[in-house]
Amino acid sequence: MRALSIAATGMNAQQRNLDVIANNIANINTTGFKRARAEFTDLIYQTEQMKGTPSTSNTAIVPEGSHFGLGVQTAAVRTVNTQGGLAATGNQFDVAITGNGYLQVEAADGTTVFQRSGALNTNAEGELVTLNGLRIADGIAVPADALNVEINASGQVFAKIPGQEEPQLLGQLTLATFVNEVGLTPLGDNLFAQSAASGDPTTGVPGDPGFGTIRQGYLESSNVDAVKEITQLIAAQRGYEMNSKVIQAADDMASVVSRNMR
Repeated sequence: MRALSIAATGMNAQQRNLDVIANNIANINTTGFKRARAEFTDLIYQTEQMKGTPSTSNTAIVPEGSHFGLGVQTAAVRTVNTQGGLAATGNQFDVAITGNGYLQVEAADGTTVFQRSGALNTNAEGELVTLNGLRIADGIAVPADALNVEINASGQVFAKIPGQEEPQLLGQLTLATFVNEVGLTPLGDNLFAQSAASGDPTTGVPGDPGFGTIRQGYLESSNVDAVKEITQLIAAQRGYEMNSKVIQAADDMASVVSRNMR
């Protein structure tokens, strides 16, 4: 009976859907987090009568045929890269990206990884680093005697130094964009790595065509919509229940057949 295996694929798909929704809700307060959604496709079909073939009497062409689907499968978990809201923090090292682009970060193995989260700080050497202590790839260091740090919309970092009337330019924050940013590989800790699907990064200055701008003293919030996620959660639960009822109905029908054969 095909219904048992078909409904089982439906339950498995809804379980995966629930996993995605649960991760979205868990990261509702994660800085720079982008919600994901599960994408599904139907499985291969079994054909008992091909369309457009002659009927058994060879007098007419079959207009529709008989094709039985075998269920559903998870095709992808797609990241939804819409802009999150901006939350004011008052921290001079916090930056939010408005528009396209990722900050470039030096990973522990020397490779470059990328993140939307702009929660930055300085290490013992004054270098701009992430919350995990990874250095920003632009190599910007803040002097120990700096009184104030300013980051403009174009990513230029200035510091007010005692004895100097004009702020000192410390460096330039750059952004990286990708042809297919949903192809980036998530690494955790708000970090992403390029992949064959994402393509190579294109780097540029904030505010240039195709690149977002920088807002100092703000952080980009998660783009998770709590109401929408709860709605999706209820739909996934109902889908799981309906597939389980199909399994129960198929089992009851099989039981009727087995009883009548005794």
